[in-house]
Amino acid sequence: MHSSSTHPRSAIWLPIFAGLCASLVSIGLARFAYTPLIPSLIQAQWFSANDVVYLGAANLVGYLIGALIGHPLARRVGNSTALRLMMLAVTLAFFACGFPLSVSWFFGWRLLSGVAGGAIMVLVAATVLPHVPVSRRGLASGAIFLGIGLGIAGSGTIVPPLLSLGLQNTWFGLGLIALVLTAASWFGWPTASAQHAAPVSGDTSNTPTPAGLYLLFAQYAFMAAGLVPAMVFLVDFVARGLGAGAHVGALIWVMYGLGAIIGPVSYGFLADKFGARLSIRIVLVVQAITLGLLAVSSSFLALALLAVILGSFPPGIVPLALARVHELVPNHHQQQIAWSRATVSFATFQALTGFAYSAIFSASGGQHALLFVIACGAIVVALLLELAMRLLKQPKPCSRRRRNSQHLHRLTDRYREQAQLPQGISAGQTSTSTANP
Repeated sequence: MHSSSTHPRSAIWLPIFAGLCASLVSIGLARFAYTPLIPSLIQAQWFSANDVVYLGAANLVGYLIGALIGHPLARRVGNSTALRLMMLAVTLAFFACGFPLSVSWFFGWRLLSGVAGGAIMVLVAATVLPHVPVSRRGLASGAIFLGIGLGIAGSGTIVPPLLSLGLQNTWFGLGLIALVLTAASWFGWPTASAQHAAPVSGDTSNTPTPAGLYLLFAQYAFMAAGLVPAMVFLVDFVARGLGAGAHVGALIWVMYGLGAIIGPVSYGFLADKFGARLSIRIVLVVQAITLGLLAVSSSFLALALLAVILGSFPPGIVPLALARVHELVPNHHQQQIAWSRATVSFATFQALTGFAYSAIFSASGGQHALLFVIACGAIVVALLLELAMRLLKQPKPCSRRRRNSQHLHRLTDRYREQAQLPQGISAGQTSTSTANP
């Protein structure tokens, strides 16, 4: 297997830096920079309020498409080339969105940026992590997906100054940032020969899929359902739901972004320290409690603290889920397939629940707390799934009693056999003397 220990430190950190840039451009900026732009898009009469929500969903749909086509694209052109192309696609989409020619035009480019994000998500870890020592892969994956957190935080700090230059120039500014990051990471990706340095040992086509992997797919899907309400409605909940105003809502979003920066690396460290399975349990318990408290909290300090914890979740669960895949699947090729399927399950539930939460929000008359309670329930379901799996694996009482009875009969027969022998002669000695007269 390819060992990263034989390479200088730069050979490890350059691919990690490239991965960080990719997640920052394709998800951190392409998805989350859109949120603070929504009021300006409506005020500038580029689009109606309904169209803006529709255009926001385009990115989530594109993310699902990208997760499905990422590996087929990489098989044709190679991982590194595919990643470069996807970063260029996002950059081009930013510049194209500066021209509001029509809703269809804008939808197409938002869809393309989502496709790039989904493809990068399924490819970036498989491209970078083989060059990182196994003991450091949790931390390394956290560093890669730190770009998502930086994008969330940056959406609250970079976009407002850009908006002072005008809405069109804001899109151009985001495109320029994406172009700089694409250029900075261009030569940081591993070479094609290095990517295939780890041979696949043996035929793995008939290797059974661990039950824990299916559990992870389901848990990851419910995690997606649990993170959407805070990710989409938190600012509106503070600003309008609690009547605190847009300024306080923006401050809470900054705290959410701070948590997003902390999340990936800290969750990756947890995976390295305690293992991904235990870490996922801990994180799910904390997130369920946090969402429950958010539904009943109104003070600024409480909301700020809860926002930090909630902000750590969207980018933080990615390295945790990836580490769990690596624990369950030993082969690199199978890891890529498993991670792609996990990403598809996440993207599917994220897109579906995004539309569902919007419908519930409208039908309930704008009840934010209801959405947070539903999200808390989704996280609890993710926890209960593992409990159900453990219960299913336990042997039934009747089968356990049957095995104990059989074991007792064997012991009784052995004692009877020994009791029938002359004193001082064991059953083993008798069988030996019989076999060797």
